[in-house]
Amino acid sequence: MQEVYFSSSTDRPLRLVVMGVSGCGKSSLGSALADALGLPLVEGDDFHSPESVSKMRAGTALTDADRAGWLDRLGQELAAAQQGVVLSCSALKRDYRDRLRAAAPGLRFVFMELTRDEAERRVGSRAAHFFAASLVDNQFATLESPVGEPGVLAVDATAPMPELVTKVQAWLAAEAPAGA
Repeated sequence: MQEVYFSSSTDRPLRLVVMGVSGCGKSSLGSALADALGLPLVEGDDFHSPESVSKMRAGTALTDADRAGWLDRLGQELAAAQQGVVLSCSALKRDYRDRLRAAAPGLRFVFMELTRDEAERRVGSRAAHFFAASLVDNQFATLESPVGEPGVLAVDATAPMPELVTKVQAWLAAEAPAGA
């Protein structure tokens, strides 16, 4: 029987964002968590506008204005996920996370911490992704660490995937209401 996870001491279904800079492994961990939790995965990159994808391919960093519609679309996806969902999304700024929280009260975040050197190595080795390796510096310049914000678990993005999944599941279980 699949264990059911809740976002907090309420009866809201789990809505979880796996976040961090490009190359941290948010899509991989998001997919593994979605499978382990029996939840759908929403891949945040799939919701970028064609203009934003073109900008990133060309090595041009996105602005807050570029991200506004994207964040709105992701918020709509979170709000519509009545059975719960895992979302992979950079969510680099507190303002971005707060927009998503407004759309889905009780939203939880797993922050994948990674060094700049490792992010550059990983992004540089991806052939099929639209994100230009030259944008890694901008990701770190934009990042406002969520450590210390409520509902955030920070994990080492270089840890083995099974270890990360186990750690996140333990954190979620510890946060679930009694009898859930």
